[in-house]
Amino acid sequence: MSKEKFAFDKTNFILLAVAMAVVIIGFILMTGPVSTPTHFEPDIFSARRIKVAPVVCLVGFLLMIYAVLRKPRDKQMNNEGIKE
Repeated sequence: MSKEKFAFDKTNFILLAVAMAVVIIGFILMTGPVSTPTHFEPDIFSARRIKVAPVVCLVGFLLMIYAVLRKPRDKQMNNEGIKE
């Protein structure tokens, strides 16, 4: 199978991997101690969990959209518009 038939190139896959890592980091930032019926944990309202982590996830998802929509670079064309 020729490389020309693939929708993504190497850069698209790298961007997708980076975006997935950013989303995972965002979800990890959301984790922390939990409140139980007998113990209230005020950390559930920390800025890291309700502001920073969702923004990091959003950036990761936007980067993922860009990675999917990005067109791969075409090979250089000669003067007649034919791929070399």
